[in-house]
Amino acid sequence: MIKKRLLLATTNRGKVREIKKILRGLGFKIESLAEYPEFGTFKERGKTFEENSRGKSLFYSQKYPGLVLAEDSGLEVEALCGKPGVRSARFAGPKATDNQNISKLLRLLRYIPPEKRQARFVCVATLTQNGRLIKSFKGQVRGKIIATPLGRNGFGYDPVFYYPPLRKTFAQLTAEEKNNISHRGRALRKLRKFLEKSWK
Repeated sequence: MIKKRLLLATTNRGKVREIKKILRGLGFKIESLAEYPEFGTFKERGKTFEENSRGKSLFYSQKYPGLVLAEDSGLEVEALCGKPGVRSARFAGPKATDNQNISKLLRLLRYIPPEKRQARFVCVATLTQNGRLIKSFKGQVRGKIIATPLGRNGFGYDPVFYYPPLRKTFAQLTAEEKNNISHRGRALRKLRKFLEKSWK
């Protein structure tokens, strides 16, 4: 029996790990762009997470013989008028590391008091096939940015994103805890329900 195929349109190992856990058991052979370097690179030029997610998914769906899942996600900080937003991964430069992005963020917030450091993580996941849009799913989670990174788990801005209900940063959570509440987890659980119902 040939498994249904699903391409995760990312080379980010942290994202791949999280997405595979959430979609486990659906009966799909889940692959990532790391296995298909010949597909090239989609240049994100959208002004919103929705535009980047949709564009990326449609781009790779014309090359892959199965479903394609692309997601665009990032951090929006109220005191910075929504920045870093769609530039979250390259906030400190085109090839910035997580630590460099965090350093720039904290530098910009150094005079902002703790009570005004509200932020949210946003994720938009888009499903396509053969150049056709199927459906998009959105998830978000609110928290605040702390001045000193805490925790060693996760990736990106997780060490400075504090989630008040659990009194921990995302980097202090286990993978399971994070998936239960994260923006990506919320978007992908909606997607999972859709696949369970509509893609048997």
